[in-house]
This record gives sequence, structure tokens and C-alpha cells, in this order.
Amino acid sequence: MDRLAIYRIYRIVWMSVKFFTQVTLFQRRYKGRFTPVVNEKWERLVTKQAKEYKRTALKLGGLMIKMGQFLSTRADIMPPSFIEELEGLTDRVPAVPRMKAIALLEEEWNTSHTDYVTNLSDKPVASASIGEVYKGMLKDGTPVAVKIQRPDIDRILRSDFRAMKIVIWLAKRFTAFGKQIDFNLLYNEMVDTIGAELNFLQELRNGRSFSDRFKAMPGVRFPVYYDEFSTRRVLVMEWIEGARITDLAFIDANGIDRRDLSERLFQLFLEQVLNGGQFHADPHGGNILIKPDGTIVLIDFGMVGSITTDEARSVLKVVEGIIFKQYEQVLDGLEELRFLLPQADRRILADAISRVVAAYESEELTQMDSFVVDRLLDDIKGIVRTQPVQLPAEFAFFGRAVSTLIGVLHVLDPKVDLLAIARPRVLEWATTQKGGEKSFSKEDLLRLALNAVGPLRSLPQKILTFLEEPTRMREYIQVRDTREQVERARLQTRMFAGTVAVLSLASTLFGVWNEHIPLIATSGFFFLIAAFVFKGKSPK
Repeated sequence: MDRLAIYRIYRIVWMSVKFFTQVTLFQRRYKGRFTPVVNEKWERLVTKQAKEYKRTALKLGGLMIKMGQFLSTRADIMPPSFIEELEGLTDRVPAVPRMKAIALLEEEWNTSHTDYVTNLSDKPVASASIGEVYKGMLKDGTPVAVKIQRPDIDRILRSDFRAMKIVIWLAKRFTAFGKQIDFNLLYNEMVDTIGAELNFLQELRNGRSFSDRFKAMPGVRFPVYYDEFSTRRVLVMEWIEGARITDLAFIDANGIDRRDLSERLFQLFLEQVLNGGQFHADPHGGNILIKPDGTIVLIDFGMVGSITTDEARSVLKVVEGIIFKQYEQVLDGLEELRFLLPQADRRILADAISRVVAAYESEELTQMDSFVVDRLLDDIKGIVRTQPVQLPAEFAFFGRAVSTLIGVLHVLDPKVDLLAIARPRVLEWATTQKGGEKSFSKEDLLRLALNAVGPLRSLPQKILTFLEEPTRMREYIQVRDTREQVERARLQTRMFAGTVAVLSLASTLFGVWNEHIPLIATSGFFFLIAAFVFKGKSPK
């Protein structure tokens, strides 16, 4: 392993250890007394951590950029202020020297680049953490975009993934996240999702698949890809002139109707999910172009997510369960989608769902009863923290894609009514699921589930909620007291073992860096002892 890899591993692991330690000490210091003042201190801490992460990511590039984008989608495990800071983390990495990019291009083509393209731009027109795009021209005069993978990105990502394995090992053994997250699954999902971007031939196949699926949709275009010039590390595609979809001056200058444009764009992405299940996972303004005639051009299919037919049916099961108040069915659907890990307490989660539905039906949420809303949100936050609930990677990227797209749509038309646009198509889709047979009709869905019981539907829910509140509170206090006793004993052991392990790990890394064999051996010995103590004294 070379020094660059060791340095990257050291920076990533040390930053993670520091974050884990800060969070653990903060939670222990303020346990059970999260007042508004304490909450403000917590927000300052995680915001400071997010800013440090962003600085490190922009300096190191590689997986750190992609991991930051990945973490910004994980609202189930990351604090809101951390996510908010990382949302501004984009692929703003410096371009590699042009000579290195040309060298890689000619290595892939096994000939001089001028044999295939001419007038290659002096600088990349776009630079990201995985690749850079140059503008050029084929011998026949066709303008093309040439995407070249960054040299050594394979080696950089391999070392970064090694660092992530160490970070995950530490998180599983020295933090409370291990109860909430299947780290092995998370790591595999991260490798699959981010690693797929290294194969430009897969991006070519993705782009061509989208083009085939939506070739009949009017007002939409996709680039043409050139197989004969494309390899795993080089992608050559048609150059399409157009402005960013968020360039309002361009849109207004060409007389394009913003509302119509936003509706067409939303329908395009809705069809991606409902028709085939594969969706563009990074629909920011730079990946969606607009031509002067209003044609939408979708580019960059390196990050693509998918929702299978079975997953779509599980989503429908969740929807049906909520509508007809079959909360066990809701949990079955969430478990099929891997939102719940096997050890989740279904009774607590079913109760939480029923309370949210009851509050919605009784119009307490829409009336903004601050006491009810605050209590409900506190309960939900507590459940998410204590229950093994996670957001699978494919749905995390789907959520990020939806969030990004909605931001673009609101730039185009702040008053866009997404529900009005989506409702007819979603209902049509819902009635054709379950093997092509209708599960319920539109009339059943709208009339029976929403309107049939009329305004009296909230009264039974309010009575039941009132009667169940003392029992719920008593159960909650019992569970909380038991959990605090166990947690107190566990934290004492973990803090001792964790402190020794952190210091030993830092010394080991320092010894590796300086090739100090005695220091490596001694530090490694104490690290293993700490891990053994931790494992032996952790509650089963």
C-alpha cells in the first residue's frame, strides 16, 4: 500500500473517530435533558462537523465527494443540519492536467486521439469526482462530448473503501448506530451504487435504455452514444447545445411556458418510476438541458436507480394499508422494502403509524395544534432513534432525486401543483398492479377510503387516542427506564474500551506511516485488547 493510500485512510478514519467521540460525549453529557439551549448546541456541533467533512471531501475528492452526496440522502441516520450543509456538496474538484487526461484517452484508444477527434477543448467543460468532459469533433464534423475518467480514480476509490470498512467496524462496535443500521448492507449498497459509475459502458447502456423507453414522448431528447469510441473509461456521445433547465432568462427569451415546462418535466420523471422502474438519480439543473424550442434534454446516466415490480407492489401494499388502516400490512410492506430490520418492534411502529393517521384524519396537523404536533414529532423522532429503521440505498437516491427535481420544478414554477399532475397517472398505475389485476377501483379508492365515512370519522379516533394515552405513557416510561439502566452500564464499558481503541488506532496509523515496527506492534496489541474487552462486556 503506497503512502497516498495510507494518508487517505488516516484522514478519513481519524475524522470519523473524532466525530464519533464528539457525538458520544455530547449525548452522554446531556442525556435526558435536551432543552432548546442544548438542542442549539447540538445543531452547532453537527454543523461544524458537516463543514469539516465538506472541506476534507473537497480536498481529497474520490469517495469522499460521493459519500457526502450519499449521506445527504440519509435522513434516517444523519441529523438535519448535517444534511443541510452537505446538500451544497457538489463535484467541485479541480481538473486534472490536460496531458494526463489525453494520455488516458490515448491509452484506451491505443492510438493518438487525433486519429478520431479534432478540436478537443483546451479545458474540460465539466469536471467531477469520477470523470471530466471535453468538447471535440469527429472526423466527419459531428460535435461530440468526450467524457474521460480521472486517472488513478480506481486506486483512490479502493483505498477509500478500505477506510470506510474501518469506519464501519468502529461504528458497529463503539456507537449506538449498530442497533439501527445494517452496516454490511449499507456498505454493499454504497459499493454497488457508487462503484457502478466507474464503468462508462454501463452509463452508455443506461442512456440508451432511457432513449428507447421514451422515444415516443414528445418534447424529450437523449444524446446519441458512439459505441466504437467508448470504453470502460471513455464515453463519447453527441454534443447537444442547450441551456440549463434553471436558466430562466433563456427560457423567457425563447418564449417557453414555464408552467408547461415544469409539468412536462415532472411527467417525464413520474413515468420513469411507473414505467419500468428505472429513474435518473441525479436530476440537477446541469443534467437537464432545455433547447430554444422547449425540448427537454436529459444527460449523464452514471447514477441511475431502479424500483422493481416487486418493490412497486410492496409500495402499493403500504398505500392500501394506510388507506384501510391495516397497519400490520403497512409494516409487512415496509419490511419487504427493507425499511425495517428484523428486530424492529412492530407494536410500537404500528402505534406510531396509527397516531399519525389519526392526527391527519382529525385535522390536528392541518390546524397546526402546536402541542399535538410537537408531541407527535418528538415521539416519531424517538422511535426513529431507538428502532432499527433504515432507508435502503435505492430509496435514498430516489428520495434525493425527488428532492432535487422538486427544487428544479419550483424554480420553474413556484406554484406548480404536483399532486394534481400526479394523481390521475398514479391512480391509473395503482389499479393495474398485483399481476395486472385491479386491486381496487378509482371510485373505491377515492370514495370509500377518503369520503365515505364523512366528517364523523375523526370522533372515534379521538376517543380511542384519549383512552389509550395513560397505558401508552406507562409503557413508554417502563421501556425508557429499563433502556437507560442498560445503556448506562454499556456506555461505561464502551467509553473505556473506545478511548483505548481510538488512541491505539491513531498510534498504529502513525507507526505505519513512519514504518515504526515496535510502535505498530504495541499499538495493535492494545487495540485488540480493547476490542476484546468491548466485545466481552457488551450486553447480548
